Amino acid sequence: MQTRIAPEYADLPGIDTADAILRSCVHCGFCNATCPTYLELGDERDGPRGRIYLIKQLLEGYDVTTRTQTHLDRCLTCRNCETTCPSGVQYGRLLDIGRDLIERQVRRPVRQRLARWLLKLIVPHRRRFGTLLFVGQLLRPVLPAPLRAKIPPRRRRSSATPGNIRTSADRDSASSTSSAETRPRRMLVLDGCVQAVATPHTNEAAGRVLAGLDIALESVPGAGCCGALAYHLGDHRAALRYARRNIDAWWPGIARGAEAIAITASGCAPMIKDYGELLAGDPAYAEKAARVAALGKDISEILRTEDLAPLRLDPPPSKVAFHCPCTLQHGQKLGGVVETILTDSGFELAATKDPHLCCGSAGTYSLLEPSLSRTLLGKKLAALSADRPDLIATANVGCQLHMESAAELPVRHWIELVNEAMGEET
Repeated sequence: MQTRIAPEYADLPGIDTADAILRSCVHCGFCNATCPTYLELGDERDGPRGRIYLIKQLLEGYDVTTRTQTHLDRCLTCRNCETTCPSGVQYGRLLDIGRDLIERQVRRPVRQRLARWLLKLIVPHRRRFGTLLFVGQLLRPVLPAPLRAKIPPRRRRSSATPGNIRTSADRDSASSTSSAETRPRRMLVLDGCVQAVATPHTNEAAGRVLAGLDIALESVPGAGCCGALAYHLGDHRAALRYARRNIDAWWPGIARGAEAIAITASGCAPMIKDYGELLAGDPAYAEKAARVAALGKDISEILRTEDLAPLRLDPPPSKVAFHCPCTLQHGQKLGGVVETILTDSGFELAATKDPHLCCGSAGTYSLLEPSLSRTLLGKKLAALSADRPDLIATANVGCQLHMESAAELPVRHWIELVNEAMGEET
């Protein structure tokens, strides 16, 4: 695709990348065949090829309006199109650049600005989000059904796994007698923001599973949100602040030999794995960011290389429908990894339809584009339920909470199932 970048954009960060991505597109349209929003709406501008043209027009200096912004907003950033594209177009990267630029040019209506401001103010901050969630859970029984469905039930931390994740403070304390100290292998863990509050047992389960493999998992209190929420809302500056904070928090542990940063929320992993690219132009952080990006591992990446025999897994006789999040199969190219781990461990997997399509969660998408999100959710739940499973499993907190809001079956993180299948003596 031929491009003529407007002079006012030529020197902005990321423009050379955007230009190269645009030129790699041969506008074949294969991407539209697997784009959830194009399949649902049938509008060329709501498919990857159309959005690429819209971003091209933006970068070439044409006037853009709220209509252009709306079509970019409707993108789920599922990156299904990247998996389909025969030319290897990095559509997700281009979309983020385009959203950042249009956010500076087109002033949103007050209601949209307020909604996005509140999301960035509350969700990435664990204490703020936790307080708001706690209030919502208290009021949940008396709330209208549509609102009640969006608030996850209260989950208590497991009492069975308190010692399997230690903090950096535990490590530094001379009085610490944690059994983790005797384990020769050590990994850091991303606590994140939403997952740490809404589904805290996910990391607890990961801690117990890794402990069964003689791997100590260490939580670093100074780390927090990966930055994906702000980044995909077009606030790149805020996102990179989160990235730098995490790098600073993790670096001492990395310097002491941590072999990986374990990530149990697949939605966070692509962002962390992109730290090296996003901070390549920052001389103070470029080298550290590249190192962190290389160490970031989805929990499935870690377990697929380990011998799981010591876990003595004995799964219950139930059928599991696994939903592979877009961030796992398209963002990280790890489709099939969890399914293989579960199958090899003795779990029975249900047959599902259209496993490549998004559930409609997509971070804040379910809040900002509720109608389209719920439509996609209904189709996803129908596809997952076709083989009459006993429960649904997934790999991302956003997908888990979104599906849980409408599913008739229990929705769990897959690492919890592995944890529960472990022998008591493990």
